[in-house]
Amino acid sequence: MSKTMKIFTKTAAVALSAVVMFSAVPASAQINSIGDLLNKVRADSSATAADNQAREEKFRTRAGQQSSLLSGARGELSSLERKASSVQSSFDSNQRTIDRLEGELRAAQGDFGEVFGLARSKAGEFKAILDNSLITAEYPTRGEVLGRVAESKALPSSDDLNAIWQTMLQEIKAQRQVKTFDAPVANVDDGATQSVTRVGPFSVFTAGSADFLQYSAPAGEGSILLSKLPKQPGGAISGAANNVAKASAGSIVYAPIDPTRGELLKSFERVPDAKERALQGGPIGMIIIVMAAIGIIFGILNIIRLFLAKMSVNGQKRKAEASKSNALGRVMMAYDGAKNKDADTVELKLDEAILRESPKFEFGLNLLKLMAGIAPLLGLLGTVTGMIQTFQAMMIYGTGDPQLMAGGISVALVTTMLGLIAAIPLLILHSFCSSLARGIQGTLEEQSAGIVARHVESRGV
Repeated sequence: MSKTMKIFTKTAAVALSAVVMFSAVPASAQINSIGDLLNKVRADSSATAADNQAREEKFRTRAGQQSSLLSGARGELSSLERKASSVQSSFDSNQRTIDRLEGELRAAQGDFGEVFGLARSKAGEFKAILDNSLITAEYPTRGEVLGRVAESKALPSSDDLNAIWQTMLQEIKAQRQVKTFDAPVANVDDGATQSVTRVGPFSVFTAGSADFLQYSAPAGEGSILLSKLPKQPGGAISGAANNVAKASAGSIVYAPIDPTRGELLKSFERVPDAKERALQGGPIGMIIIVMAAIGIIFGILNIIRLFLAKMSVNGQKRKAEASKSNALGRVMMAYDGAKNKDADTVELKLDEAILRESPKFEFGLNLLKLMAGIAPLLGLLGTVTGMIQTFQAMMIYGTGDPQLMAGGISVALVTTMLGLIAAIPLLILHSFCSSLARGIQGTLEEQSAGIVARHVESRGV
């Protein structure tokens, strides 16, 4: 390549660089010639060289400081290593002294060492038994001596050894007692102390309301050992607890005893009450309940209405003057309007009056009968729906987990139960209402026949 071409190439490169730099320079510092561009490049190079030199000086200064810090750290490490070596020597010396003293202690103890070792072992085992005993709620600090004996490496004192068998005797004696004492209850009145009754090591309940409590092993110093069961068993069990709480000294009453020491009482948490069991029926169960409630209320009101009407009719039978406030009085008033007619006309008028009164007594009977018939059908519908849910759960999840099928089975059985429970009282109410209505109608027909007979006799005279 010739010299001219080299100069042209350099010129083109400089020009291209100038174009690039022109685009990056602000409008106030635009470069208008190659000379300005060269001056700008030389100035930037000098500034860059100065910055690099300053950074190198800074690095050299920091290198000196880092060397000083490294030397100090090495010195501190050497000091710590010497100190660790000295501490290790002291530790080894102390360990040898401890081993020597333990050997002397074992030699001095002789056969007593085995005896005291056995005492410590039994104290630990018995403390574990006491921690799980309900009686500890009455004597919360009785396990402290046993814990101290079990964890101590020194020889226990005679008082500590006596505390072991004394605590055993206390446990044996307390297991046959029914006793009332004061103890804090965790979830009642923010852990306030309450009077509770204990039946041996089996069950404990509050002395006032006879609410059953559950016992928890002590988790630390000052921990509350008793708490109220989330759900009370109720029924005969709570009644027996109440009888024990109210019994006088020396009296004999039935007491609730849980041989599993609380596990059976806790199982009542999973037993649904009447409301929870009714809710297991789902929407169909709620429809049956609402229909049964409406039907029963309507039936009772209808019985009351018919009973009052029957009393009014019976009262009218003893009166000669007709009253329009009762059915028989209105029938008698119909006779008064037609008593001057012949017997056939009177009879027809009385039959018309009776037919006019009959619908009032039969009001609601068909509705009760319909509800009594629909209730078991709805229960059957719930049964079919519940079985469908059960088979769907079996199809999706298999038969390995019975709880997955329990929901459908609950719907099937509960709706059937609710349908039968609703149908029985509705049928009984329908029977009572029908009987009262027929009785009133029979009285009206009887009195009407008597009126016709008297009318015929009077006309024959």
